[in-house]
Amino acid sequence: METSELIKKVRKIEIKTRGLSDQIFSGQYHSAFKGKGMAFSEVREYQFGDDIRSIDWNVTARFNHPYVKIFDEERELTVMLIVDVSGSNEFGTQKQLKQDLITELAAVLSFSAIHNNDKVGVIFYSSQIEKFIPPKKGTTHILRIIRELINFTPKHKGTDTAGALRYFTNVIKKKSIAFLITDFLDHGFDDALKISNKKHDVIAVKISDLREKELPDVGLVRAKDAESGISRWIDTSSAALRKIYKNNNLKAEESLKDLFVKCGVDTVDLQTDQDYVKPLIKLFKKRGSRQ
Repeated sequence: METSELIKKVRKIEIKTRGLSDQIFSGQYHSAFKGKGMAFSEVREYQFGDDIRSIDWNVTARFNHPYVKIFDEERELTVMLIVDVSGSNEFGTQKQLKQDLITELAAVLSFSAIHNNDKVGVIFYSSQIEKFIPPKKGTTHILRIIRELINFTPKHKGTDTAGALRYFTNVIKKKSIAFLITDFLDHGFDDALKISNKKHDVIAVKISDLREKELPDVGLVRAKDAESGISRWIDTSSAALRKIYKNNNLKAEESLKDLFVKCGVDTVDLQTDQDYVKPLIKLFKKRGSRQ
């Protein structure tokens, strides 16, 4: 992509997603992702009902009167975006491609994070780890992430979600909020997801397109697998074929939901033909109510 064209695209996404973040998501994000740690703030005189475990014995001895330590919530968090950049994200039959939806979503989450003084990092993965951008703060850093999302060309087309989760668990030592953004057209990542979510707080963001759920009746069509490169002819006029296709997708979705419940992972489903604002707010409110 030409530099001037890239700058225009980055600016367009920045204006839209920063606006959404400032106007809609900032408050919801803060309540959904509160800091888990506690940082020492000050000492004050002991009051009836204070936890005796918080007594500062050094200050108490100095003044011959009980004093307690006061702690404030550690607001700063690390937010990681684990982004699937495999070939299947080049698909989209409705308003946009899956990869375009992923770019917008990642930008919104990033601006929401820095609005709350959190660090943001990114892992791009296909069948291998394609790129790692360490967590940092600041608008310049976020704009770099958006540029990469728009202009990044992966070296591989396949998907290895398990490998991406293992890499994330190893490279990020401090507990973080992680958004796993993928279409989940993959398998064998159950254990890696479970382990990652024990160490971190993983949220599964499923990206899909309507035609991945149901086939239209448009006669004989040639379909190509974007990851394997294999193509074949499909007779979509066959009602039996369309039913099998739909049922297989429903089974896969139910299996995925069961896995998320088993692993204790929050999830949100986003489609290329639907607005992502409402589902995200619903997710944030759900998490906020549990705080």
